Amino acid sequence: MDWLTARVISKRDETPRVRSIVFDCPMWKGHMAGQHVDIRLTAEDGYQAQRSYSIASSPEDDHLILTIERLQDGEVSPYLFDELAPGDELEMRGPIGRHFAWTPETVGPLMMIAGGSGVVPFRAMLRHRRANHVVTPARLVYSARTIRDVIYREELDDIEGPEGTEVVLVLTRAQPDGWKGFDRRIDAEILSEVTWAPGDKPKTYVCGPTAFVETVANCLVDLGHEPESIKTERFGPTG
Repeated sequence: MDWLTARVISKRDETPRVRSIVFDCPMWKGHMAGQHVDIRLTAEDGYQAQRSYSIASSPEDDHLILTIERLQDGEVSPYLFDELAPGDELEMRGPIGRHFAWTPETVGPLMMIAGGSGVVPFRAMLRHRRANHVVTPARLVYSARTIRDVIYREELDDIEGPEGTEVVLVLTRAQPDGWKGFDRRIDAEILSEVTWAPGDKPKTYVCGPTAFVETVANCLVDLGHEPESIKTERFGPTG
């Protein structure tokens, strides 16, 4: 794949430490929901840094969207979060990751389990699903520290509805007054309550920090789900 030039159109705050960046990439040939891109930054002295980011936009969206979590000790994310401005350009390569992609032709309920910014590719899937009027049930189980850390909160509230989409929030550190949902890290007991039974043959996608993904995937297998039915995408710890 060739490196392409992408120009920043706008930025939007999703949470205090997460921003979505909208790009115009004239040479972009399209992507599948669930794929990611590589971003490459080059300093004046020639030093280069490269990172991978999930694509937040659906194939039907007019522009490419990446959602960036600012990591305190990160080499790339602080620049993308703080310094990158509308009109700036950077190098982008992709799309990458067909193994994690979802299409409307996929048979079976869509089960998505996200930890933190692992929700990003699922936003693309949910948008793609809605754009294609898919009626097969979909469920997103999303683990975040607090309600303020829920990325795309307004959009997730709006996306629940007649298409058969359900969103289950799990808040692990602090919960708002009157909270009736789960208030601990996702475990086998939670998964047994919120996921479809293995006999329903759901297509399960898990995305988040490495430890989160491994825990969830192992629990799902212990609950009887076939390993081949579980697709995973993981990234380094977020602190």
